[in-house]
Amino acid sequence: MTAPRPTRRPTPPKPRQPNPEQPLIDDIRLLGRILGDVIREQEGEAAFALIEQIRQLSVAFRRDADHEADKTLSKLLKSLSGDQTVSVVRAFTYFSHLANLAEDRHHIRRRTLHERAGSLQEGSIDMTLQRLADGGVTPHAISQMLAHSFVSPVLTAHPTEVQRKSILDAERDIAQLLTARDDILAQAAAYVVPRDALTPRALAANELQLRARVLQLWQTRLLRFSKLTVADEVENALSYYESTFLREIPRIYANLEQALGQQPVANFLRMGQWIGGDRDGNPNVNAQTLSHALRRQADVALRHYLTEVHYLGSELSLSAMLVDFPPAMQALAAQSPDTNEHRKDEPYRRVLIGVYARLAATLKALTGGEAARHAVPPQNPYRNAQELLADLRVIEASLLAHRAQALVAQRLQPLIRTVEVFGFHLATVDLRQSSDQHEAVLAELLATARLTPDYAGLDESAKCALLMTLLCDARPLRVMGANYSAHTLSEIGIFETARQMRQQFGSQAIRHYIISHTETVSDLLEVLLLQKEVGLMQGTLDQAASCDLIVVPLFETIDDLRHAAPIMKAFYALPGILALVQRGGPDQYGEQDIMLGYSDSNKDGGIFTSNWELYQAEIALVEVFNEINRPHPSPKNQQFVQLRMFHGRGGTVGRGGGPSFAAILAQPPGTVRGQIRLTEQGEVIGSKYANPEIGRRNLETLVAATLEATLLHPTGSADPAHLAVAAELSLTSMAAYRKLVYGTPGFTDYFFSATPIREIAELNIGSRPASRKASQKIEDLRAIPWGFSWGQCRLTLPGWFGFGSAVDQFLHPQGEQTPAKTRKQRLVLLQQMDQQWPFFKTLLSNIDMVLAKSDLALASRYAELVSDKRLRKKIFTSIEQEWHRTARALELITGHQQRLANNTALQRSIRHRFPYIDPLHHLQVELVRRYRAGQVDERLKRGIHISINGIAAGLRNTG
Repeated sequence: MTAPRPTRRPTPPKPRQPNPEQPLIDDIRLLGRILGDVIREQEGEAAFALIEQIRQLSVAFRRDADHEADKTLSKLLKSLSGDQTVSVVRAFTYFSHLANLAEDRHHIRRRTLHERAGSLQEGSIDMTLQRLADGGVTPHAISQMLAHSFVSPVLTAHPTEVQRKSILDAERDIAQLLTARDDILAQAAAYVVPRDALTPRALAANELQLRARVLQLWQTRLLRFSKLTVADEVENALSYYESTFLREIPRIYANLEQALGQQPVANFLRMGQWIGGDRDGNPNVNAQTLSHALRRQADVALRHYLTEVHYLGSELSLSAMLVDFPPAMQALAAQSPDTNEHRKDEPYRRVLIGVYARLAATLKALTGGEAARHAVPPQNPYRNAQELLADLRVIEASLLAHRAQALVAQRLQPLIRTVEVFGFHLATVDLRQSSDQHEAVLAELLATARLTPDYAGLDESAKCALLMTLLCDARPLRVMGANYSAHTLSEIGIFETARQMRQQFGSQAIRHYIISHTETVSDLLEVLLLQKEVGLMQGTLDQAASCDLIVVPLFETIDDLRHAAPIMKAFYALPGILALVQRGGPDQYGEQDIMLGYSDSNKDGGIFTSNWELYQAEIALVEVFNEINRPHPSPKNQQFVQLRMFHGRGGTVGRGGGPSFAAILAQPPGTVRGQIRLTEQGEVIGSKYANPEIGRRNLETLVAATLEATLLHPTGSADPAHLAVAAELSLTSMAAYRKLVYGTPGFTDYFFSATPIREIAELNIGSRPASRKASQKIEDLRAIPWGFSWGQCRLTLPGWFGFGSAVDQFLHPQGEQTPAKTRKQRLVLLQQMDQQWPFFKTLLSNIDMVLAKSDLALASRYAELVSDKRLRKKIFTSIEQEWHRTARALELITGHQQRLANNTALQRSIRHRFPYIDPLHHLQVELVRRYRAGQVDERLKRGIHISINGIAAGLRNTG
């Protein structure tokens, strides 16, 4: 008899892996639901239903290429009234903003999760320190390197930062509420109870607060009534110091010190600022705006110190009856104006009340402002930040003397570091002006002084000879009682104000003078002479002169970049120049910054050529300064001239944007060496620094990349074969780009019709005009609105155009007759370049990112705004063909058929955000069509401008 077969138990289903994106999806749904509820309440059910219908049609157009949906959507949009259109545009714009906040929160959430699991993240300081340790670099060596380093993000004001401060403030509150919501959920997960009565209540209270903030957003005006002033731009920038920089930068220093085993960490990371000092093309910037900017910066710094000193006083209640205090502390307490009997045995509080009184007096003296509270009247202002630091260090030494280290670390140590880094000036303000303006000023000064009637008409050698003679002459150029033009007085006024500001706020307040459009050696000498004229240069060039402001050439166009190294070599070969720089003391012209412009070089020659010419210019400049420093190659040597590259990067890849970590590591060998400045512009400032934690991580990325680039030398000299290929690709890429942009009849008309450039020029988003001249020439258009416009219509053309043609021609040197073997060999070479050369790999990664953010279907809707059908078809077809060539080139070289194969975070971001940006594009096209047809009602303009805001916020790196 056969035994019965055992019954097989069904295999239990495998537990489903939690979706790591679920918290992000939940947050987006929560915020979307709240926004929807607010719209229903405020605008009515019909308005909400309309918005939902447009969203569904737009998603069908994107996801399914549904032509019926496209027709229905076009018909629906054309039927909307002005009020309906503005309401719909506002809804999608705010959803775009809210989705960004949810995404930021998820980014922090995922990063924290990885860190908690002990997983080091690329771009973090922890990962970099691990790599340095693996490479045998000691903490002492890192400390020594940082002692000679300088890393500085520089905030600039350009006409793409379209956020109002009121909106930014409300969004910061929402971000904090999302963080609090995570904390509530985490706390609930920690307690396993049969019935949790507290969590639902806490979540409901949190949602109520979120609802209040979303309602505030909905009823807050997105747009400014009037054009942004320089003072407005200053306030916008200062909000990032209050929310992020003043607290997060000291935290980075503290973490570094801890990681390095308390090795000293020099103050190498500092902030820079252009707002208030950048006059290039902005007639609204003058001596008054410079003075205003520094006063406001000082106000923010000093009020932060006042707040911290107040809290420190409440914490340091230590009694002399219980603790012995060193003599220095006793002496400082004895000087305090505080005579309150209740505090006579509390020396720390007495000292800190005295410090507060002195800071309050300093605030009054430097800014005219009043401190929030007074235990004693303001008195005896600090002359400089060093005096404040001296008092704080007496307190620190006293606490350490009686083993109260725990009280030092909590607030005092961060405050000391904050004062060391930010001083009374907060951030170094750069001055910038175009070289032709300096020439005009000197031409008038020299003609009035009867030294030469037509300075501008002299050739370069005659100019240099005259300028060198005047730099060696102790006499000033100005003639007493002469009537100079308003322009000359204004320009000289800037130099004079700079000298006063350095005396008032400290020598770190203004350190750099940037010369836009540097094309000759005389451009540099002119700024030296103008400094001498107002006392910023002491002595004469032939007799131990010293100069306060670093003269910084800005090389912008392709031609300028090619001449950068010869110009600097010729400048330093002039008698007295090298000695002047070698003689420079701290915070003087004792090192050489050189600024490289990414924007104009891209507008000039396209993405590949711009990056290639920048790469070559950097290598050539390093060689020039290596030769200058050959007799004394160590940075510790007094005679060593430190070279620092200043990268004028924008937000878009076409303007040098893209991930900072990869960009710094891909710099040519020898170009970093612990030194880097780079601009932060447009929407990038908000996306990087509005959230304090994300802001800290972005700052850490700059530090980590600088450490690796300097100490691990990730980029060796490139293979000569790779350099030769890059040179060839550059030539053909530039030819394809210039053929379209500058060689195609009617291209300018196409650009001004198929993008919202005209409407952008009218939007009150910056104090600077969109064009240098009153013309419709591409050459005169600023690079920033040029790139911004292409982003709005989703072609993002400056970030990729020309590369596909270049690769196609490289793979087919004999056209269609090219043997397959030749094509294969050449493709293998390109693939090797991608795998072995960081410069090429990073450039391809950035092009990949730009293509992922482009959308030909949406761009075709903008092309319909071009009335000349033949011109429209001709140019859009050329762009479309090049897009496909570029996509195919990337696929061949990288082996990836999909965009962003190596960037899952951005893939996720695009997947969640772009379906909600698409309706804004459809609406913008319809509104622009109406506006250009002659409808000039105010609601229509408002709708266009709000759509620009929403698209810029959604794309995030448009500036």
